[in-house]
Amino acid sequence: MPVIGYSLSPTRDSLFDRAGRSGVISEKFADIREHQKLESFMDEHKPSTIIHMAAQPLVLESYENPRETFDINVMGTANLLEIAFKKDYVQAVVIVTTDKVYRNDNSGTAFIETDPLEGKDPYSASKVGAEAVVAAWQQIGKIKGGPKLFSVRAGNVIGGGDNSRDRLLPDIVRHIFAGDKLSLRNFAATRPWQHVLDVSIGYLQCLEAALNGHDFKAVNLACKDEKNLSVKQVVEICSEFLIQNRLPKLNSRPSNNFSDQESHYLSLNSSFAFTELGIKNYISQRQAVVSTIKWWHQVINKEENPMEVCTLEIEEACKIRAIKPEIRF
Repeated sequence: MPVIGYSLSPTRDSLFDRAGRSGVISEKFADIREHQKLESFMDEHKPSTIIHMAAQPLVLESYENPRETFDINVMGTANLLEIAFKKDYVQAVVIVTTDKVYRNDNSGTAFIETDPLEGKDPYSASKVGAEAVVAAWQQIGKIKGGPKLFSVRAGNVIGGGDNSRDRLLPDIVRHIFAGDKLSLRNFAATRPWQHVLDVSIGYLQCLEAALNGHDFKAVNLACKDEKNLSVKQVVEICSEFLIQNRLPKLNSRPSNNFSDQESHYLSLNSSFAFTELGIKNYISQRQAVVSTIKWWHQVINKEENPMEVCTLEIEEACKIRAIKPEIRF
């Protein structure tokens, strides 16, 4: 099955740019809110399934540009679904939201899919809005018919190649390899740190389950039976790896001051995905952190080809799951 892509233009030094992916698949660079362009692209390629990941994904950015964050994350999702539900060729749509959609009292409770939703900051609130859009179109589907539709909620997704600002692993990488100042907002905060391949394969497995007749509205994807790591623990793991590889020792001054801008503790319960859909997590949080730093070590210090490093990671991820990779990299 061919893969097509629709997104904003790639930024300089993004993984897309580093891996030389331009023109490899059919793609269009445009805003998800541009209705006519999106519909024309879909009519041209007639995708049977859609994984919607287009978003303004940064919490701190959402404080700087709250209206745009809502416009992209809520109206962008509504725009996509309005088009998809008119097309007979679309069989299923996956809407990627976040673990931050749940009403969070910072107790550390692992949320399940039916827990109340509530956004604290503009980003999480906009994703709750996206969940409301999904619920509305699920109701439309009951009345008028349409593709399978559900949301997927994952934690802090990490992996080599991500260079977004105000994210822990990219900030650490910049500190190590570029000498930028490392600023840690909350040493005690915990998150479900998940490797991008575990999450991406999980998205595809959820999609497969829906197409095979499973009926669900939302799915949590997180690490199974594993206590979430704190920011401090992630930094310590990075330091251990770097010392072993004779790279500069990570040096920072931890701060225990909690920020009102972000939740302190986040945790997901993925029992439904594991027990009902058979989705397993193969990469521990520690392995995810080490793999991310190792990716940058291979690409920057060893000057290995980013696409080749990614391909080997994908092939290994498929191998341990006994999956035959059929996508042409």
